[in-house]
Amino acid sequence: QVQLVESGGGLVQAGGSLRLSCVASVRSFSTSSVGWFRQYPGKEREFVAGFFRNNGRTYYDDSVKGRFTISRDNAKNSVFLQMNSLKPEDTAVYYCALDQRLILSSLRLPAQYDYWGQGTQVTVSS
Repeated sequence: QVQLVESGGGLVQAGGSLRLSCVASVRSFSTSSVGWFRQYPGKEREFVAGFFRNNGRTYYDDSVKGRFTISRDNAKNSVFLQMNSLKPEDTAVYYCALDQRLILSSLRLPAQYDYWGQGTQVTVSS
């Protein structure tokens, strides 16, 4: 049974920083695609950042480029999201997700991921 556990959410003032962590209990983590998504109340989950398994490259939504950085530590089966210059519109529940088969064109599509964490709340006050 694959489990993803996020941590690191919280309350921060606008302009501040948070670092989210996600630990995965899965074999072959290093060859998995991993992504961070966020969800606003009443909305669908949307892509924030991700690693594609085949080329190891990172991808970002335009709204977070230059502010957020995704990284991974394969030795610890972990993926991180460093969030800087946070804005009130970044307030959402953040989820990490993992899949071992998806193709590049599916990286930003939440429905293509098999495994999800429980989510962590990020609140940015103005």
